[in-house]
Amino acid sequence: MDWTWVLAASGFAFAMAGTPGPNNTMVTASGANYGFRRTLPVAIGMGIGVAVIIFVVAAAGGSIVSEPRVHLVLKWVGVAYLLWLAWRIANAAPAGFAAESGRQRPFTVVEGALLQLVNPKLWVMVAGAVVTYGSGTAGDLTVPAAFAVIFGGATLVSTVAWTIVGVGAARFITRERSLRLFNRAMALLLVLSLVPVVLE
Repeated sequence: MDWTWVLAASGFAFAMAGTPGPNNTMVTASGANYGFRRTLPVAIGMGIGVAVIIFVVAAAGGSIVSEPRVHLVLKWVGVAYLLWLAWRIANAAPAGFAAESGRQRPFTVVEGALLQLVNPKLWVMVAGAVVTYGSGTAGDLTVPAAFAVIFGGATLVSTVAWTIVGVGAARFITRERSLRLFNRAMALLLVLSLVPVVLE
């Protein structure tokens, strides 16, 4: 592992983490509905979840993601769960109404981390990273640890940035109906982000 490896892996991590997907769509919607401070815990949880998963997979030499049956189960469980989350986002009440009814709240750190277990985009990213940048590292935890820092950090930076986008969008959305339409647009983007996973 050298600086060339670090730069290449970092480029891959930021490219994958920064593009629209389940994590970024969810924190954008959460930022618009709940604000930056209340969304930050789920963004941190997402970064932690990514770091832990890629560390474990890389330390195991990629065997977890190379088993076709495991990959298939993770894929379809993830798709089903994220479709449910899309429905939840589409039907989310604006934060003011949510607070009054006590029915809705943003995700927590733990929920953000656990969500990564069923995030199909993450498993595609992890498989690509370990196969491309983690070969020949069996028994050496240096590369898995570097993966955890790079990919967890890239996820945190990306989700914080997309949260800010959501917060910024909310400043221009002054009516409840407009915010509901925004939530439905975010839910649609979440569904569309699953299309490449379903078609692979």
